[in-house]
Amino acid sequence: MQWLDTLPWWAAVAAALTLGLAPFTPEPHIVEKLRMLFAGTLVRPIDIFDFALHASPFVVVILKALRMFVR
Repeated sequence: MQWLDTLPWWAAVAAALTLGLAPFTPEPHIVEKLRMLFAGTLVRPIDIFDFALHASPFVVVILKALRMFVR
């Protein structure tokens, strides 16, 4: 997990704000996928992959924050 410590905060946050939220209009893609997840309609493999792709930058930011606070 050393790569997580060496990853700059600005890069992790920039990835979450750009890759995680793209496309920005009409609504962020991650919002659409979260609605599908909570509605139980996130079943197609392409939607699951898309959700994982857009959620991964947010997961990195969360893991980096948790690692910082635990240390």
